[in-house]
Amino acid sequence: MPIIGFSINKIQAEKSGEINQNVDIASDLKISKVSEEKVVIDKAQTALRFDFDFIVNYNPNFGNINLSGYILYMEGEETAKKILESWKKSKVLEPGLMEKLFNSILMRCNIKALLLSQELNLPPHIRLPIVVSEKESKELKSKKDNYIG
Repeated sequence: MPIIGFSINKIQAEKSGEINQNVDIASDLKISKVSEEKVVIDKAQTALRFDFDFIVNYNPNFGNINLSGYILYMEGEETAKKILESWKKSKVLEPGLMEKLFNSILMRCNIKALLLSQELNLPPHIRLPIVVSEKESKELKSKKDNYIG
């Protein structure tokens, strides 16, 4: 079933200090709450609200970006009840549903966090494409081929 809504309720971004060494960037996405939402589109469908927290930490203690919000998802009444019961019982969602929700949340939150990191002069938390000369490309490729992990 479709995602029918997305909203960010809280944006918090902070730079704690100047980056003068290697920085470890870690991001995390968590579903914090699942509940039924009153939306009148189709009486046979139930809207579920999935509250989330998206966090990017720049370690050691250089800054962070936190985005909190929710995503609305329509589902058949029986399936919606099963999702709610599973969440109340074990705080677990079916992998297929998690994939849909996480991909939608990540698509929007990664872009927003990237813009915020640029405003704060923090390094991007996702790998961006870069242009390298043919010589550098060959050097990088040979280093990659020699890697033993």
